[in-house]
Amino acid sequence: MDNFLSHINLRPNESTYVKDPESSDLGKSIVTGSISLMDELGFEAFTFRKLAQKIGTTEASVYRYFESKHKLLLYLASWYWSWIEYKIVFAIANVESPEERLKRSIELLTTIHGADGSFEHINETELQRIVNHEFTKAYQTKNVDQENKDGVFLTYKSVVARVSEIIKEINPNYLYPHMLVSTMIEGAHHQRFFADHLPRLTNVIPGTDSVTCFYRELVFKAIEA
Repeated sequence: MDNFLSHINLRPNESTYVKDPESSDLGKSIVTGSISLMDELGFEAFTFRKLAQKIGTTEASVYRYFESKHKLLLYLASWYWSWIEYKIVFAIANVESPEERLKRSIELLTTIHGADGSFEHINETELQRIVNHEFTKAYQTKNVDQENKDGVFLTYKSVVARVSEIIKEINPNYLYPHMLVSTMIEGAHHQRFFADHLPRLTNVIPGTDSVTCFYRELVFKAIEA
């Protein structure tokens, strides 16, 4: 357990910011305000000018922490995946059954999360909606290869690798664990978006979390020996 925790860092990759927002009250206010405003407006309509007006500072002050709203989105996504890995590690600690560990991991990767409360300046519920709706915009860019070299996506990769290892423990002969886990994650994001905006593209079943149920069934059937 201690070995797992030693590899978890809720501080996003340094290349995503100019000045660490965790280092000051203004930086934390920028993160808080950006999550609220991006959740409200969407990534396209979000601007540093609107953010500065919202939190009562100058646009230049925001640029001292983040060079662009794209880098800010990368920062938020990196923090989110660190937080998800943190939750997975604690959820599966001391659970001997790999099937149960996989079940818990699937739930954490596909369910709707409430606010954690452990991080006062971050609303995890709003941040999850941003990741669900906007995360593909963080890596479907011309600069993705360089940003990948800079380690921007390491937290996301770490989550995929951790759950893939559980799958390999259940079925060592399964050939596509990383593909399966990343497909589950991205698919869950799409289904949540569909449920909110295009419900005829998904199945909304009253009284049950159909997204989590679907991906739990899909993953376990896919890895059957």
